[in-house]
Amino acid sequence: MAGARRHTLRDIAAALNLSVNTVSRALSGKDGIGEKTRARVRAEAERVGYVPNSVARSLVLGSAMTFGLVITNPSNPFYAQLISSIELRARTHGYSLLLMVTDESEENETRAVESLLRSSVGGSIVVPVQASADPWRRLSTVGVPTVLLNRDLPDLGYRFVGTDNELGGYRATEHAISRGARSIVVLEEDLPITTIADRIAGFRRAMAEAGLSVPRGSIMRVPTRRHEQAALPWQPQQAYQVARRMLRRARLPDAVVVGNDYFALGLYRALEERGLKVPDDMMVIGYGDHPYSAFLSPPLTTVRLPAEEVGDIAVDLLLEEIAGGRSARPLKQLIAPTLVERESTDRTTSGRTSSAAKNDSGMTSR
Repeated sequence: MAGARRHTLRDIAAALNLSVNTVSRALSGKDGIGEKTRARVRAEAERVGYVPNSVARSLVLGSAMTFGLVITNPSNPFYAQLISSIELRARTHGYSLLLMVTDESEENETRAVESLLRSSVGGSIVVPVQASADPWRRLSTVGVPTVLLNRDLPDLGYRFVGTDNELGGYRATEHAISRGARSIVVLEEDLPITTIADRIAGFRRAMAEAGLSVPRGSIMRVPTRRHEQAALPWQPQQAYQVARRMLRRARLPDAVVVGNDYFALGLYRALEERGLKVPDDMMVIGYGDHPYSAFLSPPLTTVRLPAEEVGDIAVDLLLEEIAGGRSARPLKQLIAPTLVERESTDRTTSGRTSSAAKNDSGMTSR
């Protein structure tokens, strides 16, 4: 990666049978170049992963003391804590952060890659949209060290660190089963990303190990407004609507596992309107341990995610990549989340404050 040959203006000019001056003017947007020629030059520059000499020089000399951090959704409490962790760790090593947000958009992701290349970053930490690996392949072409965060792109072979969401979904479901639940429904956001798929896989594994069936309708999708703009926070209102449909069923589930604690807010309201109590009539398990989760009534049992640890490891991996070495760390690292038990699943202490409710809050991952 670090030793990849960097293409020059001369290479592009030779490939297109043009002068170096024409290529330079086309890429810099100067006048006097036809649109057809400009398009040919840009296409060839993108194909070979060309970056300006000033950027390439800073990469070679190691003088770019800036990390690029690309995330999908800054309103996500998990990423808010992650940004703080990465910034602090990077600062202790003399690096600053260049933050970019993609809003789950392929177009924005491509723009982010262009910005990273123009900005002469020393390396990048990336939460990919996962629609395609192609935008991030360009960083490899020009030798920009890159670490993937929370969502992997296995074909690229980049270093990766994230939460073990399959284990998180498993632990949440296993806990409900251990408390007597035999029918469990999952409320998950309707986005095609691996973090959600992994949690559902963990749910299915726990149910299978317990010999419990997963009938049709056990996994309900919440069509949040993040389809319009991913930077919007999750909407309890939409989880509330889905929960109301679920509560019209003839036979209600013993427990509901939600994909993030925001959805628990909507579910709590729907249950209250029906005169149902948590956990006596239905247990609820969240995901993320948002700051308010311990203050719900009853306090929410949820899965806490290791944002600080994930962020620290991401910076350490990137520093190793920049230095051109590899430690004994594995190429892919998944950090285990923690189940935080509170009263929303404790039918033996209904109405009483449990010591588990005093746990500090954490965050949720997307």
